[in-house]
Amino acid sequence: MNQPPPQLTTPSLTFTQLLSSTPRGARLARLLSVSQLRSWGAPHDLTERAEIVVAELAANAVLHGRLPGRSFRLSLVFDAPAGRLRIDVTDARGDRGPQPRPATSSSDMELHTNGRGLTLVAAIADHWETLPHPPSGKTVRAELSCPA
Repeated sequence: MNQPPPQLTTPSLTFTQLLSSTPRGARLARLLSVSQLRSWGAPHDLTERAEIVVAELAANAVLHGRLPGRSFRLSLVFDAPAGRLRIDVTDARGDRGPQPRPATSSSDMELHTNGRGLTLVAAIADHWETLPHPPSGKTVRAELSCPA
C-alpha cells in the first residue's frame, strides 16, 4: 500500500503578556511586539504594520477598557509559513465596545485629534473584530498577512 507520508505542520509561534492599564503599559506592548516579531524573523513590512496596530489597540485598552486594578493582555500568534499574524488585545470592559469614527472633512479632523485609531487599524489589518471575553471583558482581534 502506497500512502503519502503524513504532513507535519509547523506550529504557530505565540506570545502572551499581561500589561498594566497605563500609558507605560501600552508603550511596552508596542515595544515587546516589535521585539518578539523580530526575534521570530517576521518580515519587516509585517512588523511595521503590527507595531501600529498594537499601539492603537493597546492605547484603546488603556483609555477605554481600563478598570482600576485590572491589566490588559496582549497576545500574538504568528504562522510563519503562511505569513499570518493575529493580534489580540483583551481588556476588562466588555460593556464598552470599540466605535470607529468615520473620516469626514479636514475641518472636522482639526476639531477631533483623536478617535481615529480603529479607522487606522481597519486600513492596515486584513480583518479586525471584537469578541466577548467572559466574564466581563472583550478582546479586539486584528489579523495581518504578508503580501504573497
